[in-house]
Amino acid sequence: MEFKYSKWRKLDNAALAYPALTGKNHTRVFRFYCQLKESVNEEILQKALDITMDKYPLFQAVLRKGLFWFYLEHRELRAMAQKENKPPCSRLYIPDKKALLLEVSYYKNRINFEVFHALTDGTGAMHFLQELVQNYLILAYPDRKLGRIPVDETITAKDREEDSFSQYYSSELPKGKKKRIRAARIRGEKLTHDEMNVTEVVIPVKETLAKARSMGVSITVLLTAMFLCAIHEELSGNSRKQPVRLLVPVNLRNYFPSQSMANFFGCIEVGYRFTEETKFEDVLQGVKEQFETELVKEKIAMRMNDYVRLEKNPFLRAVPLEIKKQALMVGGNLDRRSITAVYSNVGIIRFPEEYREYIDRFGLLASTNTMQLCSCSYENEMVLGFTSKIAGRSIERNMQRMLKEADIPVRAEKNDFPGMEQESSRGRKIFQTFTFLCIAAAVLCVMMDFMMNKKTTWSLFSAAGCLCTWLIVAVAYRKRRNILKNEMWQLLIGTVICILWDFFTGWRRWSVEVVVPLASLCVSVSIPVIARVSSLAVEEYLFYLVQAGMLGCIPLLFIWTGISKFIYLDVVCGGCSFLLLVWLFIFRRKDTLREFKKKLRV
Repeated sequence: MEFKYSKWRKLDNAALAYPALTGKNHTRVFRFYCQLKESVNEEILQKALDITMDKYPLFQAVLRKGLFWFYLEHRELRAMAQKENKPPCSRLYIPDKKALLLEVSYYKNRINFEVFHALTDGTGAMHFLQELVQNYLILAYPDRKLGRIPVDETITAKDREEDSFSQYYSSELPKGKKKRIRAARIRGEKLTHDEMNVTEVVIPVKETLAKARSMGVSITVLLTAMFLCAIHEELSGNSRKQPVRLLVPVNLRNYFPSQSMANFFGCIEVGYRFTEETKFEDVLQGVKEQFETELVKEKIAMRMNDYVRLEKNPFLRAVPLEIKKQALMVGGNLDRRSITAVYSNVGIIRFPEEYREYIDRFGLLASTNTMQLCSCSYENEMVLGFTSKIAGRSIERNMQRMLKEADIPVRAEKNDFPGMEQESSRGRKIFQTFTFLCIAAAVLCVMMDFMMNKKTTWSLFSAAGCLCTWLIVAVAYRKRRNILKNEMWQLLIGTVICILWDFFTGWRRWSVEVVVPLASLCVSVSIPVIARVSSLAVEEYLFYLVQAGMLGCIPLLFIWTGISKFIYLDVVCGGCSFLLLVWLFIFRRKDTLREFKKKLRV
């Protein structure tokens, strides 16, 4: 039986923290790319993307904010293939901007697929890119009769969007005991995202596998040990006394059967405390033992349950989202103290044999706050993708030297990312200039007042006016991507400013008798107009209309408490707002209750 995709769904357990922890300098975006042997055709790539999105409509979602949690909501937005013009792993989730959480671009022979981590993990992204590249090559070479990657036709839409964390959660498992160990930190000048160092190294799979087997380990264990040593060589001072620790993501589908395209991964921490006598063989043995100890189904299940148990805690669920965000940020900062860097190995990417003629290699890069190494392999080439926010490339050079010393051939790829020269936002510069002018105007007024009167009288009101103007413009700039949310914030801040101004200038009640009711009525009327002109979906404006109706009832409280004396505008505003709410719950009952269910899901 085929199930349709949900119109909205909650975030999986692994994705809950990403919206709160993302920012312009740590975007939580990763790039999976395919390097072809011929230049990419944009028109064909767009057709291939359309076909791929039809197969995986769960990617057709935007991130929205409820009172207690973020959630994903389906949107009929077309994903567009475009020429690469931004740095790798640039920001995709921008609060208030209703855009898809993925981006497909191309440059010369390269097809890039970038995705926000709240939408999927490395395995889900790999399947999407495989489908995209397959569709592209079939459309580009129709006469070659290329075969398709075998798929299980019994997999339903429900299977692909399943929250496997909740499915395999068991409250009966005991709690795990996690001891926090302060890890060594990589010191150096911190770079912005636009300046992020990207280094790619290609090594042969056969030679690397032979070397790993000769040492009695897997490729992942070998590269993890080398990465630890490469980092340790660059540490100095007290950092050398602390253990170097790596966070290593683990694909949980290898332990718990799942066809989900959502996030379904866990993490283990692997580290080593170096001494003057430490040899590489010691590190390798230590890493091997940690992998064997940690990669046990019972331990992985216990660790997974600990995270899901937090999500299901009734007290934590009832905490408003804004407070949760602050707690997640604090928790994220504490977790970073026990981690030096990240190493993620997605594994082997497989295609039918006839595709070798067209595909050169695959690669993976991830945004990072310090340093991350990602790897994947296709045929006999394994690509190591280093991303770093620390100035210099010493660790990457150490890693290459160690590979060569192990008789593993190394080929460093030249960076070819056109978006790296991207300049600062013009809008940000304009706002910075406006901020300076507001401060300068306030300071100038105080200086003139003091020079003329030897004290500050009217200048304080002028400075307050500058502050109010800056605050309104700042909110307008911050919320510029969502005009309805911008309007609600302007209504709230504008009325509060007017009430305060009225209070400090003699309390003539013009704020509560005129400004509040008129502003509320204007917002209530403008929302349907904006929604119609902008062709917004019901989900995009309905909750704001409810908020406007509720705020419009506040003037009735002014009448009831006796604050307002000139009651006519307050009565009109309160009555109309009440009727608006009644109309919504009678004629739009189903849509309104659905919005409340999404926004108030605990």
